[in-house]
Amino acid sequence: MALILHAGKTNKNSFKTLIAAEYSGIDVKLADISKWALIEQWIDFATLEIDANIISWVRPRMGRSVYLPPAEEATIAALKRALGSLNTHLANSTYLVGHSVTLADIVMTMNLFLGFTYLMTKSFTSEFPHVERYFWTMVNQPNFKKVMGEVKQTESVLPIPSKKPSQPKEAKPKAKDEPKKKSRKSLQNQSRGC
Repeated sequence: MALILHAGKTNKNSFKTLIAAEYSGIDVKLADISKWALIEQWIDFATLEIDANIISWVRPRMGRSVYLPPAEEATIAALKRALGSLNTHLANSTYLVGHSVTLADIVMTMNLFLGFTYLMTKSFTSEFPHVERYFWTMVNQPNFKKVMGEVKQTESVLPIPSKKPSQPKEAKPKAKDEPKKKSRKSLQNQSRGC
């Protein structure tokens, strides 16, 4: 039985392994990594296009950064573009890569989780029906349910905090810390002593 090496065909480190295997008489085959490349591509997309925008949207609403309406609008627009691309891909696919769950699906689903549970109401996600189907298919997989339990979609967007983050107050010097003002009489006495 051959061992499988997951590496590029022109990678110097894979050459080291293959040459050592030849000298050792061990059968090592290179795996077709074209599927792995797609998994990496979707993990990057899930992180940079989905997760980054959801986090940018939720942080101000959790009071962890300043809420700026124009910034939120831009974030939502970027997220909608990303979800549109994802929706197009999922129109003909159950999973991101191949015909079963991969690491790309786990990462994508977890990155969508925060959005579905705090921000993206049914009216928001209904614009992306294939993303909705995908998300609910994934979170209802036995292995997801075992870890996450029952997942519910938010009914309303997390509200904007009503109070502004507290600013540190400047400490007023205590009366005893202030330098004592010398009386005119003590100043005169000091000047005579010189």
